[in-house]
Amino acid sequence: MIDKLISNAKDNLFSSRNMNSKYLFSGLLISLSSFIPAFGQVKSPPPYGPVPSENQLNWQKMEYYAFVHLSVNTYTDMPWGKGDEDPTIFNPTKLDCRQWARICKDAGMKGIILTAKHHSGFCLWPSKYTEYSVKNSPWRNGNGDLVREMSDACKEYGLKFGVYLSPWDRNHTDYGKPEYITYFRNQLRELLTNYGDVFEAWFDGANGGSGYYGGANETRTIDPSTYYDWQNTYKLVRTLQPKIVIWNDGGDRADLRWVGTEAGYVGETNWSLLNATGEVTENMLRYGLENGNAWVPGEVNTSIRPEWFYHKKEDEKVKTLPQLMEIYYNSIGRNGTLLLNFPIMPNGLIHEFDEKAVVGFAKAIGDAFAVNLTHGALVDASNVRAKDSQFSPYNSVDKNKDTYWATDDGVTSGSLTLRFQKPISFNRFLVQEHIQLGQRVKSFTVEALVDSKWEEVAKETTIVYKRILRFKTVTTNSVRLTINNAKSNFLISNIEMYLAPQILAPPTIIREKSGHVRINPADFESQIFYTLDGTTPSIKSDRYTGSIKTIDGKVTVKCIAHDPRTGKNSIVAEENFDVAKTLWKITGVNDEKAYAILDGDVNTQWYQDKSSRMPAELVVDLGRMENLTGFRYLPDQHWWAKGIIVNYEFYVSDDGNNWISVDKGEFANIKNSPTWQIRTFKPMKARFIKLQALSNTQQDDAVGYSEVDIITQ
Repeated sequence: MIDKLISNAKDNLFSSRNMNSKYLFSGLLISLSSFIPAFGQVKSPPPYGPVPSENQLNWQKMEYYAFVHLSVNTYTDMPWGKGDEDPTIFNPTKLDCRQWARICKDAGMKGIILTAKHHSGFCLWPSKYTEYSVKNSPWRNGNGDLVREMSDACKEYGLKFGVYLSPWDRNHTDYGKPEYITYFRNQLRELLTNYGDVFEAWFDGANGGSGYYGGANETRTIDPSTYYDWQNTYKLVRTLQPKIVIWNDGGDRADLRWVGTEAGYVGETNWSLLNATGEVTENMLRYGLENGNAWVPGEVNTSIRPEWFYHKKEDEKVKTLPQLMEIYYNSIGRNGTLLLNFPIMPNGLIHEFDEKAVVGFAKAIGDAFAVNLTHGALVDASNVRAKDSQFSPYNSVDKNKDTYWATDDGVTSGSLTLRFQKPISFNRFLVQEHIQLGQRVKSFTVEALVDSKWEEVAKETTIVYKRILRFKTVTTNSVRLTINNAKSNFLISNIEMYLAPQILAPPTIIREKSGHVRINPADFESQIFYTLDGTTPSIKSDRYTGSIKTIDGKVTVKCIAHDPRTGKNSIVAEENFDVAKTLWKITGVNDEKAYAILDGDVNTQWYQDKSSRMPAELVVDLGRMENLTGFRYLPDQHWWAKGIIVNYEFYVSDDGNNWISVDKGEFANIKNSPTWQIRTFKPMKARFIKLQALSNTQQDDAVGYSEVDIITQ
């Protein structure tokens, strides 16, 4: 009876010439559809392929949670502890896990994973199985338990609690022997039985290498696919914590997978599937496996700073809002979850810069997804399973993630159209599958009706739990989602549309070797205005359209990002350039990659041939005589950079044969502050320059560069 009522109402609704009537009845249909289960249902579609467990589904819904890293190496300014650090150096005198939890809550996160033991082997809880722990530190007079404090803070702030336990232990005497596995599992029992519910267990993929190992001071190797006996370790974990999910980079499949990078993104195509056994390639980590036989979704892990542990030199390298938003769309927006790390300072607190960044990030997400434009839309579809309202296309906009639009068995393509009473403008499209019954969609398209013609807005591949698309603002009164190809009949549980504001962070300015100036906006819809004469830019200045003419000499480029909808501007970005590098040639080097050091991009780098020995020389022909007054050197900006020059000598020459030394010295504190090194000298006319590396921070023969530049009079 109810089915017939809804069917008749729909027929009348979509045949009506009165658009207002359609909108009046659309809400009624949604309401009526909700009563269907009480009157008997058409059989739901059967699952297709692997499906998520209840634990995996609950984890996926979290979407965004935190890592925190603090250990003995926080006090030695090292990326990893070696295992021989004195526990008495661990003394975070202002430690406050409630501060960590409050910041995570304010940032919109749903949980925190504490690094309870990193590779050093130092334990943040008073483990009864080792003396290498907080019980032998001055913190809390040796009576502290950081795991307890973190667990309690999570409970207070309504956050889920997770633990990281490194399988590799550079301190323990038995690492590499069978006896260590007993020790490792004993520590797991402590962590998983004494601190309440644990939502995720995280096992790092770094295994074996040099270490202290109880005084052995040697290198030990293991086979990570067999040494830890992961399957039995997993059984122990799940027995102790039945609601847990397990992350592991090992050979045995856990519940979650690494995505192959710590840069903050997963592949645009992202299947939540892998094979339960067998080899896993980098492509499988990045994109999943379309025909995998196990549900193993991807977790995107990255840090708010370049490194995982705190280093003061990175206080100015906290990720910017544009970078964080890119990470959001490339992780959560691509069917992943986001695990964002906070490096804890030696005093035991999260740095104010990190807090400011994530709170601003939360606000930007809230602003982007504030108003769902699908509310009140008329919805129809090319096919509905058994023509039954239980699977109505309206289920995709009813704000209930447990209902879904479904097509008939065997229907693997089709479309759903949303029609609006008044034109809307949107630049974000969010779509979700009903993953409880499997992942199905292989490709889809979003179109908008513009000037009575359907125009393609976006074309993508997988959807799964959540897919968010970005594009330039489109104004329309009709939007069409077309599933081009699916593995089976498809189930769409949610569609949302938004008009996200521009992110008005200052653009970045680069001068390429060609002399062209390139400006990169933080948001591709921003309008960019610039000046070349040192004046402050405004919307009356020249507008950047993709290139600025080649400028040979010195120039100051200033620019702003402008949002024409709000009239707001970003702060001014500024770069001061010397002579262009158009004529520059690197001599004595037969490697085109070397020109990365002249491309103006601080994110590229080049290392001299490994056969080079100190002193190593870089010679550049400037192409003409210049009146030099100094030079600039920027080392590789990546954390694991090697070849950072410490001691140097700088020469100039008219002909490339006869050299004059004009400066010699040390780049002081360059290891802790690998920023632009600027050196000046009395004016000298020359055509050739030579930077001679005399030593580096590692005291070996590696020599690397990100950029080299000159200063002219």
